[in-house]
Amino acid sequence: MLTPDQARDRAADIVSRAVKAGADAADAVFAADASLDLSVRLGVLEDVGRSESEELGLRVFVGQRSASVSTSDLSVAALDALVERAVAMAREAPEDRWAGLAPQERLMHGAPPLLDLDDGGTLSPAELRELALEAEDAARAVPGVTNSEGGGASASRSVWALATSHGFAGAYAATAYSLSASVLAGDAAAGMERDYAHHAARKRAHLESAEAIGRRAGERAVARINPGRVASGPMPVVMDPRIGSSLLGHLAGAISGQAIARKTSFLLEALGTQVFGAGVTIRDDPHRPHGLRSRPFDGEGLPVSPVALIENGMLETWLLDSGAARQLGLEPTGHAARGVGGSPGVSPSNLFMEAGDVPVATLVADIADGVYVTELIGQGVNGVTGDYSRGAAGFRIVNGAIAGPVAEFTIAGNLKDMFRAVTPANDLEFRYGTNVPTLRIDGMTVAGG
Repeated sequence: MLTPDQARDRAADIVSRAVKAGADAADAVFAADASLDLSVRLGVLEDVGRSESEELGLRVFVGQRSASVSTSDLSVAALDALVERAVAMAREAPEDRWAGLAPQERLMHGAPPLLDLDDGGTLSPAELRELALEAEDAARAVPGVTNSEGGGASASRSVWALATSHGFAGAYAATAYSLSASVLAGDAAAGMERDYAHHAARKRAHLESAEAIGRRAGERAVARINPGRVASGPMPVVMDPRIGSSLLGHLAGAISGQAIARKTSFLLEALGTQVFGAGVTIRDDPHRPHGLRSRPFDGEGLPVSPVALIENGMLETWLLDSGAARQLGLEPTGHAARGVGGSPGVSPSNLFMEAGDVPVATLVADIADGVYVTELIGQGVNGVTGDYSRGAAGFRIVNGAIAGPVAEFTIAGNLKDMFRAVTPANDLEFRYGTNVPTLRIDGMTVAGG
């Protein structure tokens, strides 16, 4: 695989070619990846997959017209043809007065932050196999587990580079490791229940032990055996951190520049207003060392920095790339994100809600009748209105304690009301790209099956 410097030079070279071919401006992305994935089931190797890829994407501007092309053929002849095709396409494209590169004066210069994303290591198929087997064995050893969907392990390394025609060129490398187990508990008479556990880390040394991941998967599955039904009505809903993080995904979508510019967000008029309850703070931290979504610069070459999206309940900023910022008369926020093809969109990095002040036991102590949700099903969320309705499974909360499992119910509300009603516990852990503590939301509508 190419080094970051080599990847940066590849991207810069294609940009230079595009300008020589008649583009007024251009930017390019080079992405390379090598990954190894392995799965086992019932103690037997089931699948091994290895992939390697190198791709290059080019975006060119002719006046206010633009076009994007991409290729995995990096031969000289193919790149020459790519440049010619991109410039010809741009000349025929419709004008877009908001299109263009990021403001030149805002580009990142100097040494990038040290984020410790690359441990330089690899794992062999044999090492991955042992990890996957250990995770599955630990899950199957939990009393009550009766079958397995398998254990899995993966390791990858990627290099990502961006270059622009107006003065930016940068690249970085990152490794990633993951480990999972998924098992079933119960029998045909009582019903089979499935659950899983998973962990991912940038560095091999930070990956949770296979035994702990497997044991957690088994215990979760067993706890779900023989679920009951929940009564319908308004009641408090408590969300496990695994699924509570989805609320931050809905927030990020609602405050993206494109949604605001198109007037398709339920938070359209909410900037500078109280969106969450007092005491709730949500931060985005692209500089988190070895974070799963850390990055030294954004998808347009702008510097990135930690920012509070929600401060003490108040919505502080939109997430803006340059195009949406120009359309809204604002400045880009360093949240541009892009793949090899197409124009930039926006994305947060390591997004998290700060921990609250109370333990989980205290959070549920005054709930006489409620639900603790560990799984969400379906996509019933309207980003324009904020209406929310999703299938769920989890556990009852009875007289302040988490009780037996329940399934086949729906939780519903409106995200505006849900955000204002959120109370976070004090159990925040950084395990995923988006992280929240256990969350309590009062006043949701629960419909039993």
